[in-house]
Amino acid sequence: MRSHGLRTKLILMALAAGACITATLFLLEYIEYRVSSRDIGIHGERILLAAESRRLDQLADDIATAGAPLFEKALREDDLETVRRNAADLLENPATIAVRITGEDGGIVYEAQRIEPWTLSLAADEKRSFRRALGESTGSLEIIVGRPGLEASARTLREQLKDAERYTFQRWSRIIIGAGMLITLMLAILGWLLARRFERPINELIRSAERIGEGDYTQPHKVTSNDEIAALETALDRMRQNLRQTMITKNYLNTVLNSMNDAVLVTSTDGTVRRINDAAVRLFGYSEPEISGQPFVNLIAENERAAFSLETAVTETRESVIAARNGQTIPVSLSCAPLAAEDPQFQGMIFVVRNITDRKRAERRIRYLARYDALTKVPNRMQFQHMLQQAIARARRDERGILLLYLDMDRFKEINDTFGHAAGDRTLEVLSERLTRILPRETVIGRLAGDEFGLFVEGVSATDDERIQAANLSRMVLAEVCKAYYVDHQEVFLTASLGIAFCPKDAENVIDLIRNADAAMYHSKQAGGNSFAFYSPDMNAAAVERLMLKSKLRRALERDELMMFYQPKVDLRDGRIVGAEALLRWRLPGHGDIPPSQFIPLAEETNLILGIGEWVLNRVCADYRRWTERVPNPGRVSINLSLKQLRQASFITRCRSVFRRHEVSPTCFELEITETTLMADPKRTVKLLDELYAMGLHLSIDDFGTGYSSLSALQQFPIGTLKIDQSFVRDAAINSDDATIVRTIIDMGKALEFEVIAEGVENEEQFNFLRSRGCHYGQGRLFGDAMSSDEFLALLAMQHSGNAKISELFAS
Repeated sequence: MRSHGLRTKLILMALAAGACITATLFLLEYIEYRVSSRDIGIHGERILLAAESRRLDQLADDIATAGAPLFEKALREDDLETVRRNAADLLENPATIAVRITGEDGGIVYEAQRIEPWTLSLAADEKRSFRRALGESTGSLEIIVGRPGLEASARTLREQLKDAERYTFQRWSRIIIGAGMLITLMLAILGWLLARRFERPINELIRSAERIGEGDYTQPHKVTSNDEIAALETALDRMRQNLRQTMITKNYLNTVLNSMNDAVLVTSTDGTVRRINDAAVRLFGYSEPEISGQPFVNLIAENERAAFSLETAVTETRESVIAARNGQTIPVSLSCAPLAAEDPQFQGMIFVVRNITDRKRAERRIRYLARYDALTKVPNRMQFQHMLQQAIARARRDERGILLLYLDMDRFKEINDTFGHAAGDRTLEVLSERLTRILPRETVIGRLAGDEFGLFVEGVSATDDERIQAANLSRMVLAEVCKAYYVDHQEVFLTASLGIAFCPKDAENVIDLIRNADAAMYHSKQAGGNSFAFYSPDMNAAAVERLMLKSKLRRALERDELMMFYQPKVDLRDGRIVGAEALLRWRLPGHGDIPPSQFIPLAEETNLILGIGEWVLNRVCADYRRWTERVPNPGRVSINLSLKQLRQASFITRCRSVFRRHEVSPTCFELEITETTLMADPKRTVKLLDELYAMGLHLSIDDFGTGYSSLSALQQFPIGTLKIDQSFVRDAAINSDDATIVRTIIDMGKALEFEVIAEGVENEEQFNFLRSRGCHYGQGRLFGDAMSSDEFLALLAMQHSGNAKISELFAS
């Protein structure tokens, strides 16, 4: 049956090959026919048209040559009648269509044309024009001749040529089909002969292979051919003979063992090594003859031999250490299985030894990373607490104390935001290297969080001398922190805040000691940073209060605890209210009003500032919309903007949607931005401010004079207002230094064409000083405390009616 299948396949393949050859030849002939049919028709048509065109040119030339002397003479004699008669004679020629005589100046002297149906239907290729000059200063003669039916003749010729090509194609098609059928028949016969030749030896091979597969190796295979199949038959019979001798040979077993990556050692029942594989040779460094006959226990490292026994090795997989020939000790995983056999000479044990050096190295790395910070190479928080716990236990036993310093970098986030986290990581590496270098050897340093470090020293107490020692140590740390850091080829200076706590005076356990040092650190950070503070019990109360506020701030928006107040801004020249500053207050039940200076930093830490900022913008726009319904021009309202809001990707889009929703113009509002915010990322900030300015918003610098911006930096921002910080205004009337600063800011603002507003105006002395110096606007308690939306609307309404209270200050 299988041979019949082969015969059928070969015949079908022959038929398919013949059909493919025939189809290919037919396709090539058809393509040739299509191309030549088109090209010959077009070429014949073009030759006919070209020949007839030359004949028409010659005819026109002959007619013009014959009539030119007559027209030249008539034109010289100015005999127009003769010209007409000669033209009529030329039109008598059946091929002439038109005659045109032009004078010396190019104007037409006479023109005659044959008007007949055939002349009107001539195509462009069926007529020709010929012009001949009529002597000097006489004119020219133009003859137009034509012959109808030229294109029809050309088309007829093209069709005749195509018919001739079609006949040729049909003739060759019949020849190709006949030849293809003959080739196909010959291939089919050849396939049948080949199949017949292979049938018998293949059938014999199949029968022999089936017998071998069934385990019958006794009947030899007879070679029935003398070609390539004979070699296959011989190989099959040789395989039968080999399989008859043995199912699995010693070479096969060696190949299996040597292909394993783990070392394999076969021992007798007493542990004497009999055989090993290649992996064992590579692992131990000994050849098989050198190991054979030795007890397996001799391969174990000396310090591990006492714990090794053949009895326990069979029952469990264990880890051990071996001694290689070069003296190296290698950790291994050791497993053993007994070899059971009826013949005692084959009984024994097989050991599988796996090199676990990489795993041990990985385990050590994991243990290291679990206890040490991978970046700074100092103990992490867990390991630091563990070491501190041990130190506390020793200090309690020896009745000695411990000094703990909690360090947190000031404004470290600016490094990450400006230069990227890679630069921040490198800065922390440099910091840890500096601290390790300058601190005493017994000092333990640990990284507790992102930019927070802890360090403790044993053997101290909370006496005055030890407090001086702690202060000196803190100053040394702060001085080292303040040294320059080089980030992206730029010199950057950083500061830190330190908190100091003693054990057992401030706390007797790890958690409380770290928490108290953290509270002291936060106290120093609140004081402006770059300082240290000793822990005192009241700091914990402040920390608890701060944590409580942070927790309740998350619910402030949901519980409608935020309120907007407005502090009037007054024109110091005429006392007119020109707007207000929107001030946010948090009215927490049971605690009263929480000032922004207390909860805004918490909102920025928790990213709540984004939601609060959007609430403020919506509330101010809603209030402003309500004011415009009662007062024609409520003035311009200032809104404070934080750095996180400005960095929000959708901030500008959100602003537009809020103004559109409340139907108020952006020109009625002013965004107040601190100098620190401006200079955090000047390139990005200037682009954002340009977009806000293009929207129509006014922009002002809040708390001007407290930052570090330069005049060149200020000029690149679209700022319109400078707001003098109240710390300068407070003593400007009595302190010459503050007066100089305020006067300088006012003069600079005028020179830069900025509006200048002073905040914190609380008495008439300050008012008179600012007014005398030409300050444009002022705000403060002298003109009114921050008030609700309704109270400010009432104040605007009074001004609109001419009864504003503030105007009394300007009576003089």
